[in-house]
Amino acid sequence: MKAIAVESGTTNVHLVDRQEPSLKTPTDVKVRILRVGICGTDREEASGGRSHPPANTTDLIMGHEMLGTVIDVGKNVTRVKPGDLAVFTVRRGCGKCLPCLMNRSDMCQTGEFTERGIWGRDGYETEYVIDDEQFVVRLPAGLEPVGVLTEPTSVVEKAIDEAVRIQTSRLPDALATPDWLFGKRCLIAGLGPIGLLGATVLALRGAEVYGLDVVDKTTARPQWLAAIGGRYVDGRTIPADKVDDIIGPMDLILEAAGIASLDFDLLDALATNGVYVLTGIPGGDRPMQISGAALMRKLVLRNQVIVGSVNASRDHFGMAVRDLTMADLRWSGHLPRLITHRYPAADFARAFGVHPTDEIKAVVEWSTF
Repeated sequence: MKAIAVESGTTNVHLVDRQEPSLKTPTDVKVRILRVGICGTDREEASGGRSHPPANTTDLIMGHEMLGTVIDVGKNVTRVKPGDLAVFTVRRGCGKCLPCLMNRSDMCQTGEFTERGIWGRDGYETEYVIDDEQFVVRLPAGLEPVGVLTEPTSVVEKAIDEAVRIQTSRLPDALATPDWLFGKRCLIAGLGPIGLLGATVLALRGAEVYGLDVVDKTTARPQWLAAIGGRYVDGRTIPADKVDDIIGPMDLILEAAGIASLDFDLLDALATNGVYVLTGIPGGDRPMQISGAALMRKLVLRNQVIVGSVNASRDHFGMAVRDLTMADLRWSGHLPRLITHRYPAADFARAFGVHPTDEIKAVVEWSTF
């Protein structure tokens, strides 16, 4: 079978031949890949950045955002059957710490986890994949057009879930409404796919959603946000440190930009008792200056919380499937517009090398290989 691989630490992205996998255990699930999403991590790998191949190899099969069709299962598998749409989760636990032993490798304590298509384990940019049933999530057939968005949606599901759990455990009035997010002012920083999917989840919860970026209001991402009722904030005319003065304080800020200076400037917009969730990973190591004393005073005197969130558990993948289904019903025909570019697997060089200005989400189509 064919697969797209990167020689770790180089820009050598190439097509390789691998043996088609076969079932080996009673809980194995075999999937034929339909499509795989491309994100910033993939393009970082393709440009020679962070990636780690499996042991004793130099090539890493890329891709961690996948959608496929189940074609075979082991005799003990009950969660899926041949013909089902399915996705696999990304991270595999260390097998040592308690979170990993509880199937919560997203909270691994040793750092000895592996991640499919990223770190130490081959990914999903290939024709067929096998993994254990514990890592599979079934999708309804109607989600086929947008099911590849399950993994990035799971990332924001975890981030938002953690924020809500923190707030409902510490605020006396948090349980006064069925959902703490209902009616809350929420700001998304960065309107890439993660940011827009975060806006979608928040809008489904009844939040008042704002999205900050530095592109023209008439371009694809602000227009996509507007279609779900979000309000665009142009960071070129309303700088991050002026959001509070011009628009007002935010009960929740979901950071999806990975820009350290922006992250700290936006702290001024966080409301009293607010929660700030960081999901972006800044590149580079350029130093920056912050007023540490002022920051500490603000966090303490306003009862504010900052939390980092990465990866997602199988339960968060399930939440993503639920919310993608609800969003597809609520904004009929809109969700698929998040996928703006589709590349045949044979055209992988262009898929990883080109980032058009009108792109929101790009995918590699294996169903046409």
